Amino acid sequence: MSLEERFTWVEGIIAVGGYLVYLVLLVGRATGDLAATPYVDLMLWTIGGAIVAGILGGIVVGATTRNQAKDARDREIYRRGEQVGVSLLVVGALGALILAWFEADHFWIANVIYLAFVLSGILAFIAKSVMYRRGLPTW
Repeated sequence: MSLEERFTWVEGIIAVGGYLVYLVLLVGRATGDLAATPYVDLMLWTIGGAIVAGILGGIVVGATTRNQAKDARDREIYRRGEQVGVSLLVVGALGALILAWFEADHFWIANVIYLAFVLSGILAFIAKSVMYRRGLPTW
């Protein structure tokens, strides 16, 4: 497994784990109406925690993997995987825009945007993982 593929796995695990932590804490904090639950601090802490976990995960992967140069295949897989992931981010932004048009509560708009970022990262992770295992598509 290449260094870049290991970084991809770290990113995927953090995306899923960070969002699950957010959901568990949010639901645990809810007392009734979910939209009335304070969420901003939880969202900021889980996003910040994911950033720190990504940095620490990158350090650990880099320190435990022998030196490997990033080759053209790694760069192409990264580029295509990110393109696939960003497509879902656009859909999430459109969903948030529609919620704003209908004057939905800030809670729902923020959570749709957060979910779109997470799903974008997960989709990019899946696309990159498939490309590492099966090769680059010819499309």
